[in-house]
Amino acid sequence: MDDLTRKKSGVAANYRGWQSDIIVDLIKQYDFDFIPLNPGASFRGLHDSLINYGQNEPPMMLCNHEEIAVQIAHGYAKASGKPGACILHNLVGMLHATMAIYYAYIDRVPIFIMGATGPMDEGKRRPHIDWTHTALVQGNAIRDYVKWDYQPTAIDGVPESFARAYSIMTTEPQGPVYMCYDAALQEAPLTREIPLPPKSSVATPSPMMPDPRAIEAIADKLVASEYPILLPEYAGRRAGGFESIVKLAETIGAGVWDINNALNFPNKHPLCISLDKGALKGSDLVVGLDVKDFEKATNELDSTKRELTPLVNADADFVEMGFGEVNISKWSMDYCRMQPCSVRALGDTGLGIPALVEALNKRIDGNGALKEKIAIRKAKIGKRHDETWAKWQEESRKNWDQSPMTTGRLAHEVWDAIKDEDWVLTANTIKGTLRKVWDFDKPYRHPGVELGTSTQIGISLGVAMAHKKAGRLVVDIQPDGDLMFDAGALWVAAKYEIPMLIVMYNNRAYYNDWEHQIRMARLRGTDEAKAHIGMDLFGPEPDFGALARSMGVYGEGPIEDPKDVAAALKRAIAVVKSGKPALIDTITQHR
Repeated sequence: MDDLTRKKSGVAANYRGWQSDIIVDLIKQYDFDFIPLNPGASFRGLHDSLINYGQNEPPMMLCNHEEIAVQIAHGYAKASGKPGACILHNLVGMLHATMAIYYAYIDRVPIFIMGATGPMDEGKRRPHIDWTHTALVQGNAIRDYVKWDYQPTAIDGVPESFARAYSIMTTEPQGPVYMCYDAALQEAPLTREIPLPPKSSVATPSPMMPDPRAIEAIADKLVASEYPILLPEYAGRRAGGFESIVKLAETIGAGVWDINNALNFPNKHPLCISLDKGALKGSDLVVGLDVKDFEKATNELDSTKRELTPLVNADADFVEMGFGEVNISKWSMDYCRMQPCSVRALGDTGLGIPALVEALNKRIDGNGALKEKIAIRKAKIGKRHDETWAKWQEESRKNWDQSPMTTGRLAHEVWDAIKDEDWVLTANTIKGTLRKVWDFDKPYRHPGVELGTSTQIGISLGVAMAHKKAGRLVVDIQPDGDLMFDAGALWVAAKYEIPMLIVMYNNRAYYNDWEHQIRMARLRGTDEAKAHIGMDLFGPEPDFGALARSMGVYGEGPIEDPKDVAAALKRAIAVVKSGKPALIDTITQHR
């Protein structure tokens, strides 16, 4: 029924008359907050339904690239704890988005990805374009790195598959799902009532409790250990996870190494040993808390020779609580090297850690010798923590007035500007430098590190969307090479007035790879001075301040004199507090 017919018949503009309207009803029922997308004709039926039937609620967010759309949903879900959603245009849009989908998968982030294809009915395909943009089966291209994909063949299959996809997506370990809707299915009139899932139905199964016997076994090992350490990776993402890890550490007197794929532990807590490799030496028990990669944290890496040296005792015991091999990929090797563990408690740390604390308290209560042992260990770890923190402050201020500025000075300048605000760091920590200077005291301060080049700005926008209503000052320490991939995201920030402070960590290079070439030159005795070839971002140097202004974002820079940074930050923060994005381009040394 077209709009003219509706007006003549007195039917409301949001009359449910098309099969794509059912998808809109489901989007509303499952309470997605907004939908990033890059437009495409394959979902023109759904697009019309979202606007005219759904009244653009939840609102669509136009993005310049499908990768940005997925990343915004990624950052939002990671920071808010609510699943994100996005729409991708048939085969080509999905292929554009593949890297962002893969990163969401390995980061265990729930994103409901809606796609489109076809029409699968050959008689309804437009010449050329509908053929070249259609695949059989389209979801096969990303099947190895989504939790589930499905393509309903009729409108009757849409509600049930939507509900199942949501349930799969939000069940731990979480991850993206892909639902592909035939273009002809979307555009067909709705000729009969299609029942939706009951609103009373449970969207996500209750979390899985680890085996109580395994929890008791871990408690026994913690009590017997001389120097246990806790190794959390994703546990801090659960509601209350940050606080429960603090409680566990304080109960047993264990040092905590935060792997930082979520903020698991306050970095200034006396029991925090993160980034202090020496603090791992002598450990006889490592307790993994929803860990995928034990190896990187517990070994010293010689990157040139690809050789590892263990930092914990050679005979150290390993135990874990988390999801182990649940949802392990058959394709990518993001599961990392398997760590042999004497106890493996399969289940949710959100339930398991409080149970472990309870089991420990039963063993500690009334045991004076054990209490004294724990107190001595806590004091020893705390003393090392304070000494290490003081050393880091001194090191980060070296070469303070050099230009271009050191990363240590950049860390301090930004911290001095934001420390009295209710702040959030979106992703990049400048290889841990910020964790050695800033005070990460609340679980929402940092949703976890970025995942690779061309992920930072999109994820950061999603994080900023998650904190917009709370009025927090969201800070993106933005690498230059990363922004060159998807600078169009700045336009998205301006269009939707996403308040975020973007501070360029601009060393005018893809320096991570430049550093690898320096290692190769030293190993092989070749010319180290040529290591920058194919890595540098100068000659010409991008002007990110001008780029920001061209997109409608407040922009300053490039700033090469570190004395000018504080005033620029003050001006940019005033813009962000007015509800708009701002970028300052700060030039830093290589590292």
